[in-house]
Amino acid sequence: MSLDLVPFSGLSARKPDALLALIALHEADRRPGKIDVGVGVYRDETDRTPVMRAVKAAEVRLADEQPTKAYLGADGDVQYTALLSDVVFGSHRQEPRRFGLQTPGGTGALRLGAELIAHAAPDTRVWLGAPTWPNHAPIFEEARLKTATHPYFDMASGGIAFDAMIDALGDAAPGDVLLLHGCCHNPTGTQFTLAQWRELANLCNVRGLVPFVDLAYQGLGDGLEEDAAGVRQLLEAVPGALLAYSCDKNFGLYRERVGALWVQASAPGLTELVRGNLLALARSLWSMPPDHGAAIVRTILEDSALVMQWRDELDAMRARINAVRKALAAQHPALDAIAGQRGLFSLLPVDADAVASMRDSHGIYMPANARLNLAGLNARNLVAFAEALRPHIPAVAARVVHGATSAEPFLNSKERKP
Repeated sequence: MSLDLVPFSGLSARKPDALLALIALHEADRRPGKIDVGVGVYRDETDRTPVMRAVKAAEVRLADEQPTKAYLGADGDVQYTALLSDVVFGSHRQEPRRFGLQTPGGTGALRLGAELIAHAAPDTRVWLGAPTWPNHAPIFEEARLKTATHPYFDMASGGIAFDAMIDALGDAAPGDVLLLHGCCHNPTGTQFTLAQWRELANLCNVRGLVPFVDLAYQGLGDGLEEDAAGVRQLLEAVPGALLAYSCDKNFGLYRERVGALWVQASAPGLTELVRGNLLALARSLWSMPPDHGAAIVRTILEDSALVMQWRDELDAMRARINAVRKALAAQHPALDAIAGQRGLFSLLPVDADAVASMRDSHGIYMPANARLNLAGLNARNLVAFAEALRPHIPAVAARVVHGATSAEPFLNSKERKP
């Protein structure tokens, strides 16, 4: 048999997922004081990722009352999507140009949206901030789309390099897609202000860009309403948009893969055309989405008592994360910005060598880019983490990430006692 005909011989090696490798390293480490601040899941003060009480109650109800396990359609649980739209869009939920369908997690929503874009306009460029979630670029590139990057994070200030971002997007062409984190940016923990959301909407309208919002952490920043306010403002101002949503974090349903994709067509007459294409693409990708996780969310959102319980639990999760932020920020002036950021993540002002040193010497596990999951810290390990981090900060605090030019904000403040 010719080598050219050997099955799979044309494949090339792929780079392994660094986060999965990090998980394996952490599991193999037998040191009792090891700290996992890498994997992006919520943990409580006891270092567990609990099943929310509202979720448990909904599962019991489903076990008792669910009448069938028959297939859903390609659009999934339509009542789930309808009820979730109230959470996402609030009073803006009634928009005739917009429709949604269930997807396997937020990642499935992103990929389905990417396929829709690729079929509508194969030469579209998707603009991603630098840095962004590492899986963003592969999702769009596997859908045969081109990606481009714009500056996003200013390491020196710990904030958004917004002016540099807007300047760089001057090179975007009409029809290009602009990916935006709806809140609680992964990996930096930064968020756009309402004024910045207004400017982004204006930019999209002036340059003819299509915003694609990734809203994966609603409720873990400042609150359900607050975390969606900028996104709602954007969608009201632009003709066409996409929004990928994940329930994995705010309902704690990580392994259930619960998401949704909404598409806002630029004109009412296009809605059914877009919807038909989207359903056909979903049918080819996963045929029909898994039911259990979405049924849990639907069951919660159908019951006012369960909604109240879920919101209380989500409020407690958010309060714990923000309390950890304040406690860590108080450990060193270089960490000041962490207190004002939101969500699970922050990007620490240390380099890959420091990350490796902290792992080898102290059993602290996080990705090489120093993305910190705040929920991995608690009253037992926070000070130890800060002490391990402290020696590495002065030498690398001036690290530049697209727009940072000075270490002044880190180094001018007086040292605070831990």
